Amino acid sequence: MILLYAFAAAIAAADPAPIERCGYRIVQSYPHDTSSFTQGLFWDGGHLYESTGQYGASRVARLDLQTGKALAQVKLPMDQFGEGITRWKDQIIGVTWQNGEGNRWSIKDLKRVGTFKYEGEGWGVTMVGDSLVLSDGTSQLRFLDPATMQERRRVTVRFGARPLAMLNELETIDGQIWANVWMTDMIVRIDPANGAITSYIDLTGLKKEAGAKGGDSVLNGIAWDAAKKRLFVTGKYWPKLYEITLADCR
Repeated sequence: MILLYAFAAAIAAADPAPIERCGYRIVQSYPHDTSSFTQGLFWDGGHLYESTGQYGASRVARLDLQTGKALAQVKLPMDQFGEGITRWKDQIIGVTWQNGEGNRWSIKDLKRVGTFKYEGEGWGVTMVGDSLVLSDGTSQLRFLDPATMQERRRVTVRFGARPLAMLNELETIDGQIWANVWMTDMIVRIDPANGAITSYIDLTGLKKEAGAKGGDSVLNGIAWDAAKKRLFVTGKYWPKLYEITLADCR
């Protein structure tokens, strides 16, 4: 609740220029594995790809949308806590929470093809143009060279005049970065050029509709099917994954 209040405070402290708020409408629901502590999600080639966390249980999986079952999967080493994933060329790039180490897998067969190092924590990742964008729990987003992981630039994410931290899973949709705000029901849309939040989506009630229980079962996971313009969201340990559309934007 503290983070939800902090988000409300950020709204109250925003600049006079209005920031658009959107609600949502459920288009369809699908099964989701309740053992999945969802950390990353993306859509590619007709399938969802999901990364999960927790030591000893972290994995990356190619999922069947209709059943929620893994068609292929790879487990992370026991000492790694999996976080976000994204596609780059023929690879899936994934980060870990506090290891300072990331992994590369072949998207074709999920075989690990490399590792890399980075500073600080890893939360979410997405591709914006030719840069890999990393969230780390702060209000900063780092733009990295996906081949070398060298930092190119960074931006501070701001809701009006106020920096907003706890940015978790990331997805790029129509040139904007969408981010879950950890421990809230909110997704923010971020201008990658300057970090300004252009709008936010209030998904209050979706966790209850999913039947998810417990403090860890928070909203987390955004995937975009660009070909069919479908938006998918889910949460940690949720029994359902949803296709939604935005509604009542104002």
